[in-house]
Amino acid sequence: MSETSWPRIVAHADMDAFYASVEQLDHPELRGRPVLVGPRSERGVVLTASYEARPYGVGSAMPIARARRLCPDAVTVPPRFERYEELSRTIMRVFGDFSPCVEALSLDEAFIELSGAERIFGPPERMGQRIKDAVREATGLTASVGVSATKYVAKAGSSYRKPDGLTVVPAREAKAWLAPQPVSRLFGAGPKTVPKLHALGLRTIGDVARCDPRALHRGLGSMGAHFAALANGRDPRPVEGGRASRSVGSDRTLLADVSTRAEILPHLRDAADRIGRRLRRKGCAARGVRVRLKTARFETLTRQCLLGRATDVADVLYEAADRLLGAFGHPGPFRLVGMAAYDLAPVEAPEQLQLFDRHGRVARLERTLDVLIERFGKDVVGRARDLGPERTLGGRDAGPNLDFLSTAESTEESTQEGTEEAAGAI
Repeated sequence: MSETSWPRIVAHADMDAFYASVEQLDHPELRGRPVLVGPRSERGVVLTASYEARPYGVGSAMPIARARRLCPDAVTVPPRFERYEELSRTIMRVFGDFSPCVEALSLDEAFIELSGAERIFGPPERMGQRIKDAVREATGLTASVGVSATKYVAKAGSSYRKPDGLTVVPAREAKAWLAPQPVSRLFGAGPKTVPKLHALGLRTIGDVARCDPRALHRGLGSMGAHFAALANGRDPRPVEGGRASRSVGSDRTLLADVSTRAEILPHLRDAADRIGRRLRRKGCAARGVRVRLKTARFETLTRQCLLGRATDVADVLYEAADRLLGAFGHPGPFRLVGMAAYDLAPVEAPEQLQLFDRHGRVARLERTLDVLIERFGKDVVGRARDLGPERTLGGRDAGPNLDFLSTAESTEESTQEGTEEAAGAI
């Protein structure tokens, strides 16, 4: 195939059932068995189901109780986000060996700009296979890869032949390749939008491509033009190399609902500690704090505020969350307590800390604790308040925890809320 057929080359690599595959990698006794990664309680949802579990109808974001009914032989494994992050760093380094322009979307997927790299890695199909081989060699895990001339078609391609798939779609074939696929595969077409497309008589992407743009605008507003462009294989978005997380957060689904401030604050304290450590590890500071509560009726409530100065200090994050808690005005009960630090910026240089500045003293203390935890494990040191029956971690009401990095845009179907729900934060 001539280079003129490929004015641009974009790959999208997506790990196969990442969390479940990591558990099977680390625990050989789980290989070949249906595995659910998620809380062992009946209140949570599946984060990832192994491919052995999927023929039973089990999938991500499904309530654990339902998943167990559908697949009673499944083994439920609690998530280990530190391990997933460790392997994610290896995977992203592998992608970086192919291009300096890598846009990570989550721990286990990324776009890779490969335009002009044919002389180094060969034609597009060879590029995709080399990425897959390199990931397997570095981690022992499989990835599915899509290669095309746009981000959208590349991403659609990576999910086309999972697991361990490779799909290459030249630009001139993109529209025809997309045409028979359901409208649910359009980027941005989620549970709220797909019924609207169906109501317009649009079932396939080809239907959208052929639809009168004015009818799309009447039925879908500004999203109509967006879907029309995608359906016709048009997507000018660049691969944004070095894209940073917009937020770092920690949500905990509780084994027992909570209502009072005294019951909620320990979970915010725990979240602040986890977020602070992750910010320092990323070399970032946050300018804002967001608190998220989910009621027993699954209503999500959020409050957020900007800080006086960017910080990576858990005590500062916690104090802001404490103040936000008073702004909810809802009696509860709540089944989830979460916090996120947002509006992140890299820490270019260590801040000059004053000898008698409380912020400086606490920052030095937390960085010292980071060293101890890194060297001896997270259980080597803790807060005195965590030693009693009301301790933050391991208490009666502590449930499955979800740490997350969010780069999601604020669109109807691609909000942080939607990203977290899909990952299992309910």
